[in-house]
Amino acid sequence: MKNEIILKSTITCPACGHKEIETMPVDACQWFYKCKNCQSLLKPEKGDCCVFCSYGNVPCPPIQKASGSCCSP
Repeated sequence: MKNEIILKSTITCPACGHKEIETMPVDACQWFYKCKNCQSLLKPEKGDCCVFCSYGNVPCPPIQKASGSCCSP
């Protein structure tokens, strides 16, 4: 189905390259993520709304729905 929202994303740590599959929240913005390998605290890159949009292989659900930003009211 074309409009299906994907809830799993693989986050890749920019510090150590560790990859972890995580479930994205559908009703909240995730601004921080701690790498399970090196313990680096990831924050969204400038212009991105959350860590999934910056470091994940799938953007967050609101972006997938084309609603703009997961942090917008």
